[in-house]
Amino acid sequence: MVWDAWGIPSGHAPLPDRIRTLVAQVFGVSGEPVARRDEGDVPLRDSMLTAAQVAELSAVVGADHVSARHRDRLLHAGGKSTPDLLRRRAGGPQDAPDAVVFPADHDEVLAVLSRCAELGLAVVPFGGGTSVVGGVAPEGGRFDSVVALDLRRLDTLREVDPVSGTATLGAGLTGPRAEELLAGHGLSLGHFPQSFEFASIGGFAATRSSGQASAGYGRFDDMIQRLRIATPSGTLDLGRAPASAAGPDLRELFAGSEGTLGVITEVTLRVHPVPETVAYHAWSFPDFATGAAALRAVVQSGAAPTVLRLSDEAETGLNLARSGDVGGSPVAGCLAITTFEGSAAHVDARNAEASALLAAAGGAALGDRPAREWERGRFSAPYLRDALLDIGILCETLETATSWSNLPELKAAVTAALTDSLTGQGTPALVMCHISHTYPTGASLYFTVVAKQLDDPIDQWLRAKRAAGDAIAAAAGTITHHHAVGEDHRPWMPAEIGELGTRVLRAVKDAVDPAGILNPGKLIP
Repeated sequence: MVWDAWGIPSGHAPLPDRIRTLVAQVFGVSGEPVARRDEGDVPLRDSMLTAAQVAELSAVVGADHVSARHRDRLLHAGGKSTPDLLRRRAGGPQDAPDAVVFPADHDEVLAVLSRCAELGLAVVPFGGGTSVVGGVAPEGGRFDSVVALDLRRLDTLREVDPVSGTATLGAGLTGPRAEELLAGHGLSLGHFPQSFEFASIGGFAATRSSGQASAGYGRFDDMIQRLRIATPSGTLDLGRAPASAAGPDLRELFAGSEGTLGVITEVTLRVHPVPETVAYHAWSFPDFATGAAALRAVVQSGAAPTVLRLSDEAETGLNLARSGDVGGSPVAGCLAITTFEGSAAHVDARNAEASALLAAAGGAALGDRPAREWERGRFSAPYLRDALLDIGILCETLETATSWSNLPELKAAVTAALTDSLTGQGTPALVMCHISHTYPTGASLYFTVVAKQLDDPIDQWLRAKRAAGDAIAAAAGTITHHHAVGEDHRPWMPAEIGELGTRVLRAVKDAVDPAGILNPGKLIP
């Protein structure tokens, strides 16, 4: 990906005229992009690695796979949150890892971790670099130097078991490459988060990722059958059967550990045949409460589609401003998207049952066009965020989850916290929300926030994010449903897991990483 924005250059485009006009009217900006620096002009802090330390790392992976080049360090200087990009676009020297190491396999990862523990070097595991919570920030903690451990060379499909419906994948495979390799066997993983095009299999596991088709295929951690993990204390091979009563499931401890307890090098996952057919449908609901009740009825009936989403009134309005219409039909209220995948008979049966429930709950059918349009653009929102940043508009997201009964209170609390913080700082704010993932007992809420950038936009957002995080904790939501903890959500972890839970995590950390080199400053309070 490019160093100061999301994705690749071909994905970037000027703002649509409708959006440009809207932000000019609401926020009073000119709409003219600010020039960005060339990557070669960006100063980095000096690398603190000694020649002897570089030689030690080179002895493990080869000299060609240890780099302190400016470009490699810059491209590993953090993730892709709005504060990440604002820092990268600011003047002055940029923080960056002292070097980037590219191991070839599990054994080399293990050897690198051992060597770094001996040398006193912090290690930040790096997959696709798509973290939006500071999960790959080059933080060294108490160590003088930090290396980024780039897993891109762990990129093979190691085994397919068509009888059991599993596949073993290297942690460095990206989402598209994993789907390409599986398709050669007539299989699919079906995990499509917004970061799909760039994020890695290991990253999905390490952050408990949840894809847009989670209603049908489950979260990524639901798919995990086995994990292979390199730690400074040795190797862990976890998972022998689909289910076990052999004590606590340690896979659950390392899925979501964000590189703080070990480096996931190999993942065995549940896969399924490439769907025979896909059906698309969109629905309109008069308001968010009615739409949420309809989604709950569908999920609790067991008739959930593969994709099931509901935008609130504000987000529905912005989507209309982006596309101009939804299938030629006006939408009053809230737009819901459903897709169904599988065999023709299975799709028809589930579609009929879910459609009957949605209609009975007050939904108006809009046909397939809005759902198809959503799927075509489902990975493009970060590019829109970047285009808004270019013209002086702050745009960022956050997410949470709770029970169905608590959903209205949580949504209202977070919306009010974000709105009050930003308007209190002197700028109008647009706060949008959608239900992105559903469960029989509850759902996630995904918020998008748009405001005019002030003189210090990083501080502006961090103040709003603190208000939102406090509101989430007070309203009994989880601090993160699928973005992970990283640096950004770490302050709320004591409230999430309690003092004793914190001591449990620290005890595990001491056992597997006694020197404390793995991803300092993330996840564990």
